[in-house]
Amino acid sequence: MSSSGADVERAVRTALARVIDPEIRRPITELDMVGGVTVVEGRARVEIRLTIVGCPAADRIESDVRAAVAAVPEVTETTVEVSVMTREQRDALTTRLREGRPKAQQFGPDSLTRVYAVTSGKGGVGKSTLTAGLGVALARRGLRVGIVDADVFGFSIPGILGVEGVKPTQLGGMILPPVAHEVKVISIGMFVESSSTAVAWRGPMLHRTIQQFLTDVFFGDLDVLLLDLPPGTGDVAISVGQLLPQAEVLVVTTPQAAAADVAVRSGMVARQTGQRVIGVIENMSGLAQPDGSVLELFGRGGGAETARRLSEGAEEVPLLATIPLSVALREGGDSGAPVVLTDPSDAAARAIDALAERLATRARGLQGRPLGLSIS
Repeated sequence: MSSSGADVERAVRTALARVIDPEIRRPITELDMVGGVTVVEGRARVEIRLTIVGCPAADRIESDVRAAVAAVPEVTETTVEVSVMTREQRDALTTRLREGRPKAQQFGPDSLTRVYAVTSGKGGVGKSTLTAGLGVALARRGLRVGIVDADVFGFSIPGILGVEGVKPTQLGGMILPPVAHEVKVISIGMFVESSSTAVAWRGPMLHRTIQQFLTDVFFGDLDVLLLDLPPGTGDVAISVGQLLPQAEVLVVTTPQAAAADVAVRSGMVARQTGQRVIGVIENMSGLAQPDGSVLELFGRGGGAETARRLSEGAEEVPLLATIPLSVALREGGDSGAPVVLTDPSDAAARAIDALAERLATRARGLQGRPLGLSIS
């Protein structure tokens, strides 16, 4: 018995539910992007509504739609008609995406997203490369991950993740972050003319930028949000403390004593804003030699010393990881392909992966979180 036209149309819509918008990461059927669907004698006609004119994902969406429809056995020919949402449809979509919540509450106190602020006392310790690799390693475990490049003056995350020059899509008052290696990413580097453009802003402008990244940028439901903070104890660190008091802080240092001294200060500032320092990461801990020995270019013990000093008179702060020097790690950052993907057997990749596993399996505490209970 042959299927009726209505049955085939239902089958086509079911197939379209498996087409995922590459920016929003939800089925196009949930986003009201599918209009009419008709099937006459095996010839299917599907109407698709893109979110905006010039949608960067248009070709991929159309290709995925054609493939999904063609996979329906009763379909012998597929026609896809592409249009653009009306303003009213876009407004309805943004309201639905935010689920009726004010945008300021995206990462509010009731959010289930784990927020990790990655900080350092000084520049040049590999904090951004570590943040990018950690985000990719967490995403490989099936977690939904976002990265905010909060280092406004020294932004480098887009280049490290291979999305330099990629612009976010703006949907009404909502900004959709690009996706790199399954990680949603936002950076001021995506809004300037080129990667060599210098940003020279004072404190209030920096605060507004970070605030916009946390409100206007739609990350969706994340398991983990990483913030790559600028080095030191300046305006951005204070703003993040005010905007995300529930964030947990990872302090990055190198083995040398000078780096450890300033790394301790960055942890102290986080505590002053009410954040919790959960661990220290020692980067550039040594370079393995062919004979099996380790060349300690930057000395030794800085990570352990930082952890010890941050634990004095406070909750114990562990040394979570030591990341060795690695040529593959550096090459991955230069090429936009993190070492955890390109060379997972590399010693630095294994250390970052082990750190991701440790963070992914941490128990979630209730400190500072509303319980949603009322006493009548």
